[in-house]
Amino acid sequence: MIQFPDHMRPMQQGEEDAVDALLSDAFDDPSEARLVQQLRRTKAIAGETVLPMGDRIVGYYALSRMVAPKGWLCLAPVAVARDVQGRRFCTRMMGMLTEWARMSDTYVVVLGKVSLYERGGFSHARTANLTSPYPGSHLMLAGPGSDAPTQTLVYPKPFQDLD
Repeated sequence: MIQFPDHMRPMQQGEEDAVDALLSDAFDDPSEARLVQQLRRTKAIAGETVLPMGDRIVGYYALSRMVAPKGWLCLAPVAVARDVQGRRFCTRMMGMLTEWARMSDTYVVVLGKVSLYERGGFSHARTANLTSPYPGSHLMLAGPGSDAPTQTLVYPKPFQDLD
């Protein structure tokens, strides 16, 4: 019998360990879980969203406040449990996120596999005028309009510490 996830929702207090376990499994090491812990400690996280299925969490993403431009968010990390990958859960989560970004007039940047995130509504073309400390070939943007804004991206300190 195929099991379907519940609705995405904000992560609740007490689910941190389950999210850390999901991140460690999805990325084959604990570095993404440590990044999230640092983002939480520095209060850079604007929100954490989970995708529950039954009694476990099978999907997750975090949005953090950019240092610059003010009001912009960065998406990282995004994870889906290995045993449910390939069922388009990530695409659906990103689709809902990019629609929220558009409707709320909030810019969201992400670094990652362009083909994956563009299926969810992010645009690589819109990043043409962004200056980033990370490779532009993996940078994407979601949010209001269809323009390519000119901005310099400054990530929260935990991301800067990864360099």
